[in-house]
Amino acid sequence: MAMPSEDLESRGEKSRRGNNNSSVAYSVEDRGTQWTSWLIPLFIVANVAVFVVEMYVNNCPKHMKNQGFVPVDERKCVARFLGRFSFQPWRENPLFGPSSSTLEKLGALKWTKVVHQNQQWRLVSCMWLHAGIIHLLANMLSLVFIGIRLEQHFGFVRIGIIYLLSGFGGSVLSSLFIGNYISVGASGALFGILGAMLSELITNWTIYTNKIAALLTLLVIVAINLAIGILPHVDNFAHIGGFLTGFLLGFVLLPLPQFGWIDRQNLPEGVRVKSKYKAYQYVLWVFSLILLIAGFTVGLVMLFRGVNGYDSCHWCRYLSCVPTSRWKCDES
Repeated sequence: MAMPSEDLESRGEKSRRGNNNSSVAYSVEDRGTQWTSWLIPLFIVANVAVFVVEMYVNNCPKHMKNQGFVPVDERKCVARFLGRFSFQPWRENPLFGPSSSTLEKLGALKWTKVVHQNQQWRLVSCMWLHAGIIHLLANMLSLVFIGIRLEQHFGFVRIGIIYLLSGFGGSVLSSLFIGNYISVGASGALFGILGAMLSELITNWTIYTNKIAALLTLLVIVAINLAIGILPHVDNFAHIGGFLTGFLLGFVLLPLPQFGWIDRQNLPEGVRVKSKYKAYQYVLWVFSLILLIAGFTVGLVMLFRGVNGYDSCHWCRYLSCVPTSRWKCDES
């Protein structure tokens, strides 16, 4: 006797709930191929390697020796036992990293150079730079805990697209608001992964395990990175742009088929096979794709017309860097 499709769905849900012993809170049940994660680890290695190059080029002892106009007590490199790999003084870079001039030399984002000097390549190069060791560790740990699991479930193509496009989206929004500051945008790509995790949770809600833990994990990681974003050189506008891009891309690239569709070959004869995706997944797919195209188009047009968000929003700079007595927000 044929089993109603509702019972099939119910059986699938019970099976998924009964298997809720995943080691990662935000993982979904295995509904097909489990991919081997290699792209996210490759991105991690690339980011670490670029940071090593940053510190080698920076050469704090030599750099500070040439800063004769800086008071002596502000010219002391941090961790001087590291030699040329030691960090800039705390007041200049509280994230334990290179100077702003080094970051700019290696491709950090700067509005004047992108708009007036045709250095659009900075929209991409800034995605691989980190402002300091704290910035690097926060990003790489987040990628380990979230990026690798997402790649295992959805493959390197979709996660790679989300990572790269989110980094670019973060750079575009950042370039509209950074003014004369410089910005490194590696966190934009990470926030894209976080945004995709949230939209994937929404669009695949019925097959998610431990939803509350997934949301808490996401909120904690986002809060930590946003807090880092108010320090010099790290740009919260890149975080916001990357998160929004990844959030929309998650609806486009990460919807999972319904349980009945995956199991359709094993269904009894005469049982109606439901559509591959639910109606709301199709709606979110179309709506998100339209917003993505519109957002990138408007952002790029505004950028190349020389729009500077600070002209109409002077307080916006404090979303990206909050000056204190312990550090300064460099405008070099």
